[in-house]
Amino acid sequence: MDESGVDVVVATTRFALDHLLGGYRYFFFANMDAIGLSRYLPALAYPKGDAEAAFYVGCANEEWGTDVFPLWVPDVQHRSWSSVDTAYAVVEGLRKRRQDSGTVAVEKAFLPADAWEVLRAELPEVEFVDARRILEGVRAVKSDRELDLVRTASAGIIDAMDATFAASGPGETKTEIVERFRREQTGRGMVFDYCLVSTGAEFNRAPSNRVWREGEALSLDSGGMYRGYIGDLARMGVAGEPTPLMTELLAEVESVQQASRRPVAPGRPGGEIFAAAEAALAGCPHAGEMFFVAHGMGLITHEAPRLTATGPVPYPADHAGTPLEAGMVLSLETTMAHPEVGIVKLEDTLIVTAGGWEAPGDRARGWNRPRSGGRR
Repeated sequence: MDESGVDVVVATTRFALDHLLGGYRYFFFANMDAIGLSRYLPALAYPKGDAEAAFYVGCANEEWGTDVFPLWVPDVQHRSWSSVDTAYAVVEGLRKRRQDSGTVAVEKAFLPADAWEVLRAELPEVEFVDARRILEGVRAVKSDRELDLVRTASAGIIDAMDATFAASGPGETKTEIVERFRREQTGRGMVFDYCLVSTGAEFNRAPSNRVWREGEALSLDSGGMYRGYIGDLARMGVAGEPTPLMTELLAEVESVQQASRRPVAPGRPGGEIFAAAEAALAGCPHAGEMFFVAHGMGLITHEAPRLTATGPVPYPADHAGTPLEAGMVLSLETTMAHPEVGIVKLEDTLIVTAGGWEAPGDRARGWNRPRSGGRR
């Protein structure tokens, strides 16, 4: 906050609040924010250097949540049934603390327009700035509790993939395979987010009625959550025995994945990951059909550290030259798009540790085969 010249941060997204409140999310709005004519909008206001002046605004029935998960915030208010209610409560709280001037950081990309209008109209002496960099910087290094959740999410995805590869088979559609994978994830206590899926020589990774055929590759790429924290991994399957070309392509992908891990350690610039991956790509016979990207993750995908400005999700490479820190979480992914085989991809979750890195869920890296099931 000192570096940004901010006097107060007002966090309103559930992922920012989850981190700042030590894992608290109100169960009543776990799946949808909308209620009545408006939406649930929690808010945590934190004046710089004064935790005792912080206050939290929740829903009018949110004592159900805070009674069983006590918050560290000194002033917890259960009073809002709408985004406008929350905005007025924030205004009142800032005035009470004499913070109705100066610079206030809010989450602009996620703040409802009606709440924004109230804040600007009621606090004309305040300069509002974006809180993204501050809150993302705070979230970049995870606590031990958070890292355990990332481990569970990553291992759960791989366990669900392993079970899905084993039970699926030729004759099933991509939609059927993804539905099986969804059930495998949720049966492990996870929240299914998405599964990018491709079969055979196609590049469309949406679930569809396309059938997985004997001898074809199957690519599963999934983000799944455990108590809000994300694992993001991809593995490969084949209906039958992999061809020599399939074996060659997956080996090339694996070589890039392993090379990209070597620079991961505290104190080393994140940009070195890309340098290592690019050097490995240069030695691959099918380099022209391959793509590597690394990104930070945790409560959301593609959060700090942001290591490249050339990835599929556009943002600046703010942290390419800054040192990695123990507790950061990265996703490393190498994708092959081959006209005969289709998508061949591995993606791994890496945790930066004091001694280098840890890769939860680091198995099932070869060509996984069905053991039963399918309509043959």
